[in-house]
Amino acid sequence: MKKKYDVYGIGNAIVDILTEVDDTLLEKHNVEKGLMTLVDEERQEELVQAIDLSGSNKKCGGSAANSIIAVSQFGGTAYYSCKVANDDLGRFYLADLDENGVDTNLTEETCPAGITGKSLIMTTPDANRTMNTFLGITSTFSIEEINEEALKDSDYLYIEGYLVTSDNGREAMRYAKKIAEENEVKIAITFSDPSMVKYFKREMEEIIGEGVDLLFCNEEEALLFTGADTISAAREELKKISKRFAITQGPNGAIIFDGDTFVDIEPYKVEAVDTNGAGDMFAGAFLFGITHGHSHAEAGKIASLASSRIVSKLGPRLEWHEAKEILNHLFEY
Repeated sequence: MKKKYDVYGIGNAIVDILTEVDDTLLEKHNVEKGLMTLVDEERQEELVQAIDLSGSNKKCGGSAANSIIAVSQFGGTAYYSCKVANDDLGRFYLADLDENGVDTNLTEETCPAGITGKSLIMTTPDANRTMNTFLGITSTFSIEEINEEALKDSDYLYIEGYLVTSDNGREAMRYAKKIAEENEVKIAITFSDPSMVKYFKREMEEIIGEGVDLLFCNEEEALLFTGADTISAAREELKKISKRFAITQGPNGAIIFDGDTFVDIEPYKVEAVDTNGAGDMFAGAFLFGITHGHSHAEAGKIASLASSRIVSKLGPRLEWHEAKEILNHLFEY
């Protein structure tokens, strides 16, 4: 029997504020380029004051949220467990999820008091993206936000690696993984960011435990997690923790392990404008593919093309028609 949801995601709920800056601003304010850095509200406000946000764009985000919305845009069914506050940004977040066809555990009436998390996403002229994130109320995401029935009625559980930074986040990751294992729901996880592997490797290993069904990471994360010197050695090590995996390689495409063989996914050459959300889009498009009858190689092609469209413009999101055009270009939809 087909389950109600193709993918059930858990992760941080962050309103993304997308803006363009130059390197001198990052240097002046001692911002580490190319990484996601957790900051307090005061530090984030300091940066907000230094940047002209008149041309900024807001989207509901968070790593897993971007992937889950991608699943929906391609035509899949998706659920996202998250936590926002009963404030203007929280209401904006819920409305954006709804507009993108994603079910969630929260309503305006059940959102608690507090401050909704937000991420200042700064893109430099070289298309590199740097994030300063104030988690706000999403830092208290816990097992209370997990809808067991929706999770049980899903094909895949998708876990965001950023949750590994807090005790309650890790508890939620373990709890959701246990429910999935007990109900034959396949488990996918993303490392989310090199800093999660660099600073929380032991915690990440504990979450993965005896293994997962599907892992998403990039080259840097694969090397950091395995301690390998080459990507060839790293991918052999990753076989020990995940039945299947995808290693994204930026402009060089991706490597997919389908459980039996390695598949090289060719990149689609584009002029990079903004790398924000490329990995999230890859994961979401790939999950759509494998839950809709496509092979891992075919899903990789969908994901690669979708990611190329993302890096060629600002923001982590496709338009609905763009998702359909990608499928029509590759297959007869």
